[in-house]
Amino acid sequence: MKIKYALLAFLLMPILVSGQVLSGTIVDETSSPVSGAYIVHLQSDHHAHSNELGQFFLNGVSIGDTLQVLHLGYETAIYPVEKLGEEIKISLTETIFQLDEIVIGQNSKNTSIIAAIDLTNTPVNSAQEVLRTVPGLFIGQHAGGGKAEQIFLRGFDIDHGTDVAIGVDGMPVNMVSHAHGQGYADLHFLIPETIEAVDFGKGPYYADKGNFNTAGYVEFQTKERLDNSQVTMEIGQFNSLRTFGALNLVKSDKHNAYVAAEYISTDGAFNASQNFLRNNVMAKYTAQLGNQSKLSVLASHFDSKWDASGQIPQRAVDSGLIDRFGAIDSTEGGSTSRTNIAVSFNRNLNANTLIKNRMYYSRYDFELYSNFTFFLEDPENGDQIRQREVRDILGFESQLNYSTFLDNTSLLMRVAVGLRSDNVRDNELSWTRNRRETLRPVRLGEVDEQNIYAYASADFDFGDLLVQPGVRVDYFRFNYTDELATLYSNQSQDRTAVSPKLNFIYNLNQNTQLFLKTGIGFHSNDARVIVQREADDILPAAYGADLGVILKPFRRMVINTSLWYLLSEQEFVYVGDAGIVEPSGESRRLGVDFGLRYQLTDWLFLNGDVNYAYARSVDEPEDADRIPLAPTVTSTGGLSVRHKGFNGSLRFRYIADRPANEDNSIVAPGYFITDLNANYEWKNISIGFIIENLFDQEWNETQFATESRLANEPESVEEIHFTPGVPFFFKGIIRYKF
Repeated sequence: MKIKYALLAFLLMPILVSGQVLSGTIVDETSSPVSGAYIVHLQSDHHAHSNELGQFFLNGVSIGDTLQVLHLGYETAIYPVEKLGEEIKISLTETIFQLDEIVIGQNSKNTSIIAAIDLTNTPVNSAQEVLRTVPGLFIGQHAGGGKAEQIFLRGFDIDHGTDVAIGVDGMPVNMVSHAHGQGYADLHFLIPETIEAVDFGKGPYYADKGNFNTAGYVEFQTKERLDNSQVTMEIGQFNSLRTFGALNLVKSDKHNAYVAAEYISTDGAFNASQNFLRNNVMAKYTAQLGNQSKLSVLASHFDSKWDASGQIPQRAVDSGLIDRFGAIDSTEGGSTSRTNIAVSFNRNLNANTLIKNRMYYSRYDFELYSNFTFFLEDPENGDQIRQREVRDILGFESQLNYSTFLDNTSLLMRVAVGLRSDNVRDNELSWTRNRRETLRPVRLGEVDEQNIYAYASADFDFGDLLVQPGVRVDYFRFNYTDELATLYSNQSQDRTAVSPKLNFIYNLNQNTQLFLKTGIGFHSNDARVIVQREADDILPAAYGADLGVILKPFRRMVINTSLWYLLSEQEFVYVGDAGIVEPSGESRRLGVDFGLRYQLTDWLFLNGDVNYAYARSVDEPEDADRIPLAPTVTSTGGLSVRHKGFNGSLRFRYIADRPANEDNSIVAPGYFITDLNANYEWKNISIGFIIENLFDQEWNETQFATESRLANEPESVEEIHFTPGVPFFFKGIIRYKF
């Protein structure tokens, strides 16, 4: 027995000698928890990060020791340890954002810091700009402002979301087996003024991100409270109007609630009015409960309708048949709506165990009229199509976080299970005329799709080295009922994907961080493809690796750069515009990302990103291996000013020419566009303006190599079809806070 006690004492001796475990909470001036704060024990190499409830714990702490607490946007706090055995509370004071406060070695997720820098200095002004906060991500609109944007990232033409997972407050935005296209991600229900933070990651390296996370992911976090209530009015060219209002309903230490709403209308720059209307309303309630837990409830509703001039052929403009803002079929357009309810409940079970739960429900309606080929298929009635669906999405996730120490190694483990279920009714593709007459249905059916998943990951923090292994398991069940079949037909298929991840992050010093990220991801194929093919084609994998560095060479400069590689397996893509299945073989992409953030003075900021991607089809001959519309070189950047009551920015975005078809015989022209905005705030009133396309460039926002036939043309022609980018556009803004 004495031997046992002696052995136990020997094992506990390092802990007893080095001090005790100290737990605490980091809060702001309103007593709200601050997550992601970096807590340093100055008498040792130990450190910790505060969790979603602001809580942390450190071992090896003794009375008389000192803690240093750092967080971007807050003053550094110094806390002397005067007692042990009970939880401490450390309050942080907000301060003006300064780049010299950043310590690269503090954070394992410096992409979030980059996003915070950009969002602080260049706030987004519209829902369309929301995704542009991600360096290297480009968007394009080609259906009157109501359709989800086309997305480009890391050598991918992602269409509307096939290879980037997008979420808001843990609720997925991407739509599986969508009537228009797989992964369709309409983010227009997100009101820009309600965005608190943007988290993004490139590549398939994150165990908590599943379907569609191949090129990357983007997660938006909405505000839990508003600094002020406000009303805003924006008036611009083309009969453009936007009104926004936000009202604090409850604002206290423990409870916060607000409601926000926006209304948008515009005719657009097109010859045929867009007749665009959008309504958005959102309410959010957050409570800090007494049992070390937090409850958050979000409810929102969005609806939109519009007309569109569609994608027009270059030859129609060159011949003078129409101008750049004309239309071949001006009856295109559509309507859509989405209603969301999202609930999250986080609770600390003890000092080192946190459980995070979230549930969500969405009701979604979609109807879109398009005409891409004009009179190619039906010379008499034209080629207009209708895509329509009604969808219910239900999901939940429960995640357990456990923190501990293995000798001097800090360990954070995450284990989670979850479910997403989609029920899609009247998933339709039909030939129509003038939106009024249905000529014939092409596809009509009901989709039931379930995704049950689990993942586990760990952060082994050895001080300068952080090792992050992880694995994710996804099980899918697909059911499709063909409502056009003569006899009842319910086809089903299932598949499981296992996605391992392994990341290494090494802090060479406080201002230099090296990283190597590796992992396997996937995106699911459309259910209508899956039930027609072998199970091996259901979940094509993507194999990725990133090698890079984030460094701070000077006090007010942050540079990030990486070399990356991504191999995508065989896919079978359901083309929603034609109701057919198109195979696309194995593809390989590699490239370089480079970004710079520099604070020239206390009030002047510069940032820029340059991205290069080499994208090729693996199995095709060299003269036909281009991936249509895959971006090669993209760049964004600009100057931002924040001085006393004035703020503004001059921004550019550039995309180089890129192949529009496999042999590069048709080229999609690039563009360089400059935007300007400025705002002056005096007391509770601010006035400002936004100018898009400052130098009034002619540019194609979206473009495709399409085979089409115009009325009275004897033969079809394949060439660039495009949606023109907005010309010089001025909008004035007035805002009142109270």
